[in-house]
Amino acid sequence: MSGVNEKDALDILILGNGTGTFATQCERYFDKDLHITGVEIDEKITKLAKEYFELPEDIEVITYDGRAYLNAIDKKYDVIMVDAYQDITIPFQMSSIEFFKLVKDHLKDDGVMVVNMNMKSNAEGGINDYLSDTICQVFSESYYADTSALGNREFYASNNPEMLDVFAKNIAMEQDENLTYMMQRVSDRLTEYEAGDLVMTDDKAPVELLGMKVIDEIIQTEMAYYKGVFKEGGIKAVIENL
Repeated sequence: MSGVNEKDALDILILGNGTGTFATQCERYFDKDLHITGVEIDEKITKLAKEYFELPEDIEVITYDGRAYLNAIDKKYDVIMVDAYQDITIPFQMSSIEFFKLVKDHLKDDGVMVVNMNMKSNAEGGINDYLSDTICQVFSESYYADTSALGNREFYASNNPEMLDVFAKNIAMEQDENLTYMMQRVSDRLTEYEAGDLVMTDDKAPVELLGMKVIDEIIQTEMAYYKGVFKEGGIKAVIENL
């Protein structure tokens, strides 16, 4: 979406580098002059990433809070990935309109923000609706792709009105069959997001309460399933299904 196959170099910033999966995949598949910076608040995670998850040594990882890092730099990027949300643990300072404005200010004109929403809720007015509505206050183009029924949602945002055309063009230019296949799957699942007015700000970002609503939804779904199993086959059936 950021035109990787049309550029000689690519600047990528990852806020919430974790075990470095995104950074490692970018280095593996993008054969060009790459400048990847990861920001990870927990230095122990970075050490584990290098020891057990094959994070390349040439990828710079800075131990810092993601938002604080944006405040400290002037550089602009082709891609900024926000991967700081772990289930219901969502840092409020990285979920507000003020934060996403910071991200926008550090993107190039055709840059793309990718947000990994780690717990997808099917309920209206859930945490992902709040995050998505907030993002849409800052970016004109917004699309998402769900990975599974109750898995991750990948959210893509940009102020480049030709983002989807760029995406299609670069898929056609890609020569790696595995990457082409994966990008085509993403393309097939892309859905334009219809924004609402559930906007979070630095003064009001109730991410903890919204996260608990997701947990309640999951518990209720699981309970309904096992109630049905118990009704059909009793306690033995429940035990067999655990």
